[in-house]
Amino acid sequence: MDAWGGVALACAGVGAGLSGSIAGLASLISYPALLATGLSPISANVTNTVALVFSSAGSVGGSRRELVGQYRRATRLGVIAIAGSVLGGLLLLALPSGSFERVVPWLIGFGSLTILAPRPAPVAGEHTAAEDSLPTRLALFAIGVYAGYFGAAAGVLLLALLLRTTADSLPRCNALKNLVLGLANLLAALTFALLGPVNWIAVIPAAIGLFVGGRLGPIVVRHSPARALRVIIALAGVGLAVYLGVQAYD
Repeated sequence: MDAWGGVALACAGVGAGLSGSIAGLASLISYPALLATGLSPISANVTNTVALVFSSAGSVGGSRRELVGQYRRATRLGVIAIAGSVLGGLLLLALPSGSFERVVPWLIGFGSLTILAPRPAPVAGEHTAAEDSLPTRLALFAIGVYAGYFGAAAGVLLLALLLRTTADSLPRCNALKNLVLGLANLLAALTFALLGPVNWIAVIPAAIGLFVGGRLGPIVVRHSPARALRVIIALAGVGLAVYLGVQAYD
């Protein structure tokens, strides 16, 4: 990779970090950018997962205000997501890359539309029974598996789950999403660092851009109308689902 390629990858990383911390769609930008450098799909996928650790670091750093009072909740949810993510990472290394390609668009489309569904008025810090229910834990584990295996729009799926099972505001749910998914992604990244074909030269510029974009994302969420932001996230997720669906069923 030459210097201009590194600059382009860093710029793509900024956009990916912003879209990831706001809408959970970082891989929509970062994964194709890594493919454009000439990496194979598997190498681009595992390299992307490692670089996304820095997006999560930036997002969590920028969301400290929204994360106040949520760390115990994040630990509880994070353990489940981490277990799923490690399994997903191992499945990626063991199974053909197209194993789930026909299921993914439906998952993303459903999760995106769920974000638009009416919900109770947000109450900061309010605990709901749905948070600890078995269906919620199973759904969280499945999202963790998906995040470790492929990851595109995993943040959309997790945000949709949190909006349906908690009474917190969108900015607080988004901050919790970034932290929980960041923990899950970290474990998957460590798995890939030990066992996967990570391109470390590509990780460096991508990580720099992802950190900057991830750091700026929570500021955008904090100052944006919640309803409009939910519509934008949902439409972006549906657009990705359609795009992946056309590829899968073509």
